[in-house]
Amino acid sequence: MKHVPLWRTLVPVAVNLLLGVPAVVPAFLVWYYLTNGPLADLGWTRRDPNENDGMLLWLVIVVPVVALFATVWGLANGWMRRRTVPDAPPYPYWTVATVLTLAPTLVAVGLG
Repeated sequence: MKHVPLWRTLVPVAVNLLLGVPAVVPAFLVWYYLTNGPLADLGWTRRDPNENDGMLLWLVIVVPVVALFATVWGLANGWMRRRTVPDAPPYPYWTVATVLTLAPTLVAVGLG
């Protein structure tokens, strides 16, 4: 593996941290669906007593939002990986990109 300038490795870090800010919305939607749907059916969580519209409405909202974000995230990271660190192994790159994208959500949960 040849030497890669520092700025080329910082670009994916910065972009994934910035993508993590809007990622709070799909992460919340997935969490809300899981806690009021499957996890509540298993008895692991309690349903929100105000949630009486059913889960189909939530699926209609969750699936497009998560799909749109995942598409943008995947295309952005695929392009950046080819441009900035083409010789790096793929698994560490995608793992670090995922953790960096989830970092703002984890910080928001920790502060909340």
